[in-house]
Amino acid sequence: MPQRRTESYVWVTWLSKLLVGDTSCEWAAWFKAHFRDFRKVPSDFDTFSWQIAHTGLLSQMRADLEAEGYTVTTEQQNLFRLRGSSGITVGGKPDLIAVSGESGAIFEVKTGEPRAADAAQVLIYMFAVPLAFPPYRHIEFRGEVAYRDHRVPVPSTAVDDAFKTGLVEIIRRVGAETPARKVPSAAECGFCEITSEDCPERIAADAAAEGQGPVPDF
Repeated sequence: MPQRRTESYVWVTWLSKLLVGDTSCEWAAWFKAHFRDFRKVPSDFDTFSWQIAHTGLLSQMRADLEAEGYTVTTEQQNLFRLRGSSGITVGGKPDLIAVSGESGAIFEVKTGEPRAADAAQVLIYMFAVPLAFPPYRHIEFRGEVAYRDHRVPVPSTAVDDAFKTGLVEIIRRVGAETPARKVPSAAECGFCEITSEDCPERIAADAAAEGQGPVPDF
């Protein structure tokens, strides 16, 4: 039985996927922002192998950055909960934060295929980290997404007014008391962890729409 949260809690990875259109169903993020301990769709994702690969790449990057003279913090050290004026809390956990004097960088380590949401995730961290951690208030962070064989830079200039406006709008919709927009589809629901018990409109991943009228001439 899902338990209602005492206040809206929005995780950064939900926002990054909505920002770039990797997911369109804002209701799924809204539900998770307002409820916890709900039944989840079983997953065949190999978490153990992912964790080993992720930790190995992260550890190597940390060592390289420290060798360059950066002070580096990782994962749990970087966990933040940023509460906005509306009472909505945004939570996140950057993989690596590296600081040297007035220079700073935020890194996300990804072992899978590159996605637009990866860079969006770093952008949100670049916006939120200086607000969440007082020691970083004076630092303008650059960002990078680190994959197995290459890195993608995320410049600080990308955190502009347009980005901030779009991000705040999504946070407010997902964190609002009024349920956000629901967009069920086979493709969308196939990657969603919310079961039909809580989302009756959920569509099976193998369900494809078929025309029921006359056979078209093609």
